[in-house]
Amino acid sequence: MGNQIRTALLLAAMTACILIIGQLMGGRQGLILALFLAGAMNFFSYWYSDKLVLRMYRAREVGPAQAPELHALVSRLAQRAGLPMPKVYVIPQPSPNAFATGRDPAHAVVAVTEGLLQIMDQRQLEGVLAHELGHVKNRDILIGTIAATMAGAVMMLASMARWSAIFGGGRRDGEGGGAGGLGLILMSILAPVGAVIIQMAISRSREYLADDTGAAIAGTPEGLAGALEKLGAYARQIPMEANPATAHMFIVSPLSGRSLQTLFATHPPVAERVARLRGQKPGAAPPGAPTGPGPRDEGRALWDRLSGDR
Repeated sequence: MGNQIRTALLLAAMTACILIIGQLMGGRQGLILALFLAGAMNFFSYWYSDKLVLRMYRAREVGPAQAPELHALVSRLAQRAGLPMPKVYVIPQPSPNAFATGRDPAHAVVAVTEGLLQIMDQRQLEGVLAHELGHVKNRDILIGTIAATMAGAVMMLASMARWSAIFGGGRRDGEGGGAGGLGLILMSILAPVGAVIIQMAISRSREYLADDTGAAIAGTPEGLAGALEKLGAYARQIPMEANPATAHMFIVSPLSGRSLQTLFATHPPVAERVARLRGQKPGAAPPGAPTGPGPRDEGRALWDRLSGDR
């Protein structure tokens, strides 16, 4: 509930940002235009982004014949979560990662990389898949689209405000509280930064919520916690060829090897997510926990079974 309240507050902050910019510009028409354009772009993204991102990563759909154990595991978790069976895709990349997409639970897609299937044991794979189904259950694709629409509107309004200030537009200080040229220029610089910070904060909040939901679906948080530890280690060793625009979709950021400030990060730190799942402080290890990522051969054997190569 805490993450849901935080998301609502962040969306409210984004809405307030849009209204403030509209007031400073003094033009309701510009505000409506920006919202319309941003909404139109994100409507297209909401309905077609799943196809675009799957094509971008050359993902292939697999059914019970191609990956019987993977398909059966997703089906079992979906039933446990009370969700329709999503489509299952495999991405031909060695870097371990996964994401969920689709405009609603009835059109959901769960995609995993070949690298993920190679290094995870059964319980860890279950934790990852449950996390992705948590995103589907929480309708995070819709929430992300709303946040992106608002952020896009802020950026468009900021751009309009900048040009308005340059060419002498905008309301004057004596005409009902609008901003002069200097105020518009400052707002046009600061507002987009604030919008991105809020959007990324929403993304991080939804990751925490999906962790909690995934642990409930799986029946235990330990599988997901162990998987996140492996993913954090392997993401640095085997970088993923990923588009930054899609980084927020993955279970761990494929850009984790690059320098990112916390405020602009799409994901919370892996160590904090693991600690939250285990009810510990960040940096503490559970008693008897393995010190390494585990035998790679065992993971490869699981991938062979999931692929049906016996």
